[in-house]
Amino acid sequence: MSVRETVELDLDRIDALIAREEAELEPKHRGSIEYRKVAERTVAGGVASSWQDAPPHAIYIDHGQGNRLWDIDGNEYIDFHLGYGAMVAGHAHPKIVEAIERQARRGTHFAQPTRDLDAVGENLVDRFGLPLWRFCNSGTEATLEAARLMRAATGRDVLIKIEGTYHGHHDSLMFSVIPDPDLIGPREHPVTLPQALGIPKAFGELVRVVPFNDLAEVARALDEHEGNVAGMIVEPAMMNCGVIMPEPGYLQGLKDLLHARGAFLAFDEVKTGATIAYGGAVEAFGVTPDIVCLAKAIGGGLPCGAIGATEELFGPVVRGDYDMAGTFNGNPLTMAASRACLTEVLTRDAYEQFDAVHRVLVEGCTRAIERFGLPAYVTGMGAKGSVIYSATPVREYRDTIGIDERITYLAWLFQQNRGVFKSPWSKQETWTTSVFHTEEDAQRYVANFEEFAEAVTA
Repeated sequence: MSVRETVELDLDRIDALIAREEAELEPKHRGSIEYRKVAERTVAGGVASSWQDAPPHAIYIDHGQGNRLWDIDGNEYIDFHLGYGAMVAGHAHPKIVEAIERQARRGTHFAQPTRDLDAVGENLVDRFGLPLWRFCNSGTEATLEAARLMRAATGRDVLIKIEGTYHGHHDSLMFSVIPDPDLIGPREHPVTLPQALGIPKAFGELVRVVPFNDLAEVARALDEHEGNVAGMIVEPAMMNCGVIMPEPGYLQGLKDLLHARGAFLAFDEVKTGATIAYGGAVEAFGVTPDIVCLAKAIGGGLPCGAIGATEELFGPVVRGDYDMAGTFNGNPLTMAASRACLTEVLTRDAYEQFDAVHRVLVEGCTRAIERFGLPAYVTGMGAKGSVIYSATPVREYRDTIGIDERITYLAWLFQQNRGVFKSPWSKQETWTTSVFHTEEDAQRYVANFEEFAEAVTA
């Protein structure tokens, strides 16, 4: 990224704009605000997930169709949130609805294998190049199984993870997700910090945190824990700090370092899988790890998860030495939706459309950034993208610490007030597109962004 002259954003002005935009937003959501009081009577906090409780208030959704959402107040939006990227196939896609309805009439759960297993498995082999797959019900379950597979295969305990990444809410990996900058310690040896109350300290002793895009620090971690590292899990493109791409050679370098020490490499492709390319990050960056973890986009909107791995890693499972079990694993309703989603909707042609829409977003937002001198740049690939509010490239989590969250919150408010639904309260401004999104939808996003850029630099 070339060096260019940028303006210094006036945070007092941003605070004033936030107050203006919040005042405009609240009357649009009177129904949501009132309904929350009803839900709070029996549901903790009135929401099903803590991440749904985002400032200035939770927004309750009535229905979705294609690339549109309607909240319970009747407001219509173009949806660039898409359920944290799970709805890349769009809302209520006819092919997926048909598959779900057909299976629902035949039964929704048996705790036994069904005929869709081979079709989904074959598609995932084609996309990601790993020979064997198992299914689960969420990204959390997929990464939990990956951690256990690596430990089981090596007889070792220590896992390496990236500072600033989220791999689900289980105790094995829920460390240093959004760590407090005052507590993170030195870059060459970050402190492993639990992300939630109730995680035993002992689990943290089995996790070594390293910065993204730095092979030397991974080598240091392997040296410190010589003979006791089971493997490393990494988002091949970081998705918790905007979209941060791996630098050339980084992913292959990880694989080489780990294999030289008898350890394994797992890709957490819960967000990148079937979104940034047909074969996710494996195809996009040309590196096949030992394990791939999937969820979100592969399920067509139903709870889903999948773990792909080498024959070596799945050997104990196949032989029956290791039970990889779950009552709802391979649930027929999910498998029917997944088969339709992967084989009929997210075909290779769909990624040409993703790329076309992505180009409009990148080029339009970049023009606005350059016109108004914003300290920002645009990054992403396929259906995923983001504006990162930094005048210099962000390579890892620590590069984002100085970015003021009020800027991205205001960017969210501008889009929300102007008919574009976004994932709430993010450290970075991110988006996901679906098969229904058009270049005209992207222009709507860009127009809102231009208005934001002009307002904050006036």
